[in-house]
Amino acid sequence: MIDADRLGHEVIEPGTRAYDEIVREFGAGVVRPDRSIDRGKLGAIVFADAGKLGRLNKIVHPRVEEEMVRQFAEWEKSGVKDAAFVEAALLVEAGYQKKLDGLVVAWCKPEQQVERLIARGLSEVEARRRIASQMPVEEKLKFATEKIDCSGTLEETRRQVEELAKGLRERSNEVKM
Repeated sequence: MIDADRLGHEVIEPGTRAYDEIVREFGAGVVRPDRSIDRGKLGAIVFADAGKLGRLNKIVHPRVEEEMVRQFAEWEKSGVKDAAFVEAALLVEAGYQKKLDGLVVAWCKPEQQVERLIARGLSEVEARRRIASQMPVEEKLKFATEKIDCSGTLEETRRQVEELAKGLRERSNEVKM
């Protein structure tokens, strides 16, 4: 599995081209004393201004995509035949789905999104800004080849994931025969 959020953190580490571009674009105020990007400060800037968010995405998204493509090529070269998954909140917004065989959209109700972001430490205003900066769930669902409804219990979500995994294994076995 590729965790695009983790890749996003890696591509903005000190010494990378993206790091230098972010500091140039958003100023030294987004840099911590240890020289890492203060993602909280950067988030406060970009989620309050769609233009600045767009500029950040133009810096980060292409580099995340490069790393994803590199990882897929590495797996293919080494003979890995298993299904590979990319976990990314902004997968559709970044256009990554165009390079994938399918898209699983995990979704919940907007108020649940707000509650979950608040539980992760964001204020309600910050949570709503972040959600507003993303494509609406209804639009993302139009791109989905599979959907996971996360608005119920964890057990209900887990059941859907297990059913999806079973279906993918069955399809994989059919292809091998």
